[in-house]
Amino acid sequence: MSQENNLELAIDAIRSGEVVGIPTETVYGIGVDPYSQTAVDKIFTLKERSEKKPLSILISSFHEIQKLNITTLIPDVVELYWPGPLTIIVETSNDFANGVGTKEPSSIGVRVPENELAINLLKQTGPLAVTSANISGEEDITSDEQAREAFGDKISHYLSGESLHGNGSTVVDLRVDGGEVLRQGPLKWPPSYC
Repeated sequence: MSQENNLELAIDAIRSGEVVGIPTETVYGIGVDPYSQTAVDKIFTLKERSEKKPLSILISSFHEIQKLNITTLIPDVVELYWPGPLTIIVETSNDFANGVGTKEPSSIGVRVPENELAINLLKQTGPLAVTSANISGEEDITSDEQAREAFGDKISHYLSGESLHGNGSTVVDLRVDGGEVLRQGPLKWPPSYC
């Protein structure tokens, strides 16, 4: 199947409220429409994920963040690291489905993945609510083949690909002055020249 047809099937699945497998450079992920409560609930059920662990958002570029009604000041250095393994936690006034970010306070984790196929998907669908494609607490999955073995037809469509890093992104809370590292991943924060 060509990548173009593969992508079209993934886009159709997202628009139908289904879960789609998405390759990124960190781990293989699963994603849904962040505004569809039914779709978001499917991810939590699929992963056996605690409702206390909100989903984050993937977007296609740094400039797309403006559409998320972010109220946190975002330092210019973030644009240098995107696309890449950096997730930032910011405040937003967007009204996502329950389980995507937090409501009180209203915040969201945001990242631009360094994967051309994932970015092409995001350009067509807009932001997607995402998480790693594994049962909560189990080892990270790094390819569509591993995800198929784990979930089979519980995931509507898998985009092909394999991660480069094999572990999660660096997560930085930008609501804290200077940024607070919540999870250390492949990227070091703060940058040495800040």
